[in-house]
Amino acid sequence: MTAPQLSSAPEPRLGACRPRSTTFAMISAALLVLPLAAGCSKDASSQKQEPTATASASDPTVARVNGVEIRESDLAMADQDIGQNLQNAPPETQREQLIAYVTDIILVSQAANSKKLSDDPDFQHHLAFIRNKMLMGLQLREEAKGAVTDEAEHKLYEEAVKPMWAEEEVHARHILVESEDEAKAIVEQIKGGADFAALAKEKSKDPGAADGGDLGYFTKDQMVPEFSEVAFKMYAGQLSNPVKTQFGWHIIKVEDKRMRPVPELENIKEQIDAYLVRRAQSEYVAKLRQTAKIERLDRPAAPPGMPPSMMAPGAPAPK
Repeated sequence: MTAPQLSSAPEPRLGACRPRSTTFAMISAALLVLPLAAGCSKDASSQKQEPTATASASDPTVARVNGVEIRESDLAMADQDIGQNLQNAPPETQREQLIAYVTDIILVSQAANSKKLSDDPDFQHHLAFIRNKMLMGLQLREEAKGAVTDEAEHKLYEEAVKPMWAEEEVHARHILVESEDEAKAIVEQIKGGADFAALAKEKSKDPGAADGGDLGYFTKDQMVPEFSEVAFKMYAGQLSNPVKTQFGWHIIKVEDKRMRPVPELENIKEQIDAYLVRRAQSEYVAKLRQTAKIERLDRPAAPPGMPPSMMAPGAPAPK
């Protein structure tokens, strides 16, 4: 799993720009992505259910099909299945479609049950897989309950977020043209008093030309090396000589330099909390793996002293 992405400034618009995702620098390895717990579905072929006061209050029944209740929670699960296909429909139409979808599931599953299709070994195997997956989600949700605390939030913020933002940024404009001669001529025009932004709108082939070549603030690794090497050595107000990159010839004007602003914890609290939950779940699974007996039958066993990861898939076992 990757750490939460935390943005601070708009991505610069530049042909020489290499957009990157901002991640927590302290954790470079991807953590295991694990599903959160899903709701538990009812057996559509079950016998008529007797409503209870508690269940009706928190999860009211909206319909019955051959004695089987359809509740609001069923519609929520149906929405996870087909809701994306109903986004353009009015809310009432969406609701009717969800009820119809659950109704069809109940009717068809009852017909299948009458033929005892549920006894099919493939069905039983698939059902066991889904059951285990749902149980995994429930267990991981339990494990994550204590992961998000004020102390954990502040620790992650101080150790990961602040250092990540301790980086210099440059605010610059640029003009991008095809040839060095054209770039040199533009430099002379600017030195002679011509307005940089106006020339960018007139002559630059970069998509940001309409904004006067304004790139906003960017960090060094957001630009190709040739561009960054020049821009980050310049001072505010300085004009560069023509700079060659794979995109053409650039004239750079630095508007400002600063240290990257650090976001307040409250502004990224949701992302930090999500990361803490995923980390707790991943650590829990890793702990279970350490004590489990996991056998790979699709490849030769590793010889004593050699980690299984060192053996190439499909390679013959060493003699």
